[in-house]
Amino acid sequence: MSGQLSGSHGPLIPMPELTPDALRAAVSEIAPSRVPALTRHLFEAAINAQKTGSLAPLRAFVHSWAVFVAIERQPERAARLRELERIVDEGEADPAEALAGVQAIRETAEREAGL
Repeated sequence: MSGQLSGSHGPLIPMPELTPDALRAAVSEIAPSRVPALTRHLFEAAINAQKTGSLAPLRAFVHSWAVFVAIERQPERAARLRELERIVDEGEADPAEALAGVQAIRETAEREAGL
């Protein structure tokens, strides 16, 4: 997963495989400050999967972090998402357009991740 693409418009890294280890490696490369949150989420998902006898918590973990990586590996898209979230959070204007933008970014990220 090394070999960042040059240029400001391409992804920082390729989309990783949808495994905990590959997602952790990707997050450590593009958003190292988020690795502790990923680790906590994985630990909680594993405990919940064991308690419930279901893989659903682990699937939710992979989905969540795959979307995160798909967004964050594209800095311009990540910046746009943060701007749209700021507009929604401030509540000063009608958030409908910003919410539609957030949804579009997330849907694109899900497609890129193969979800």
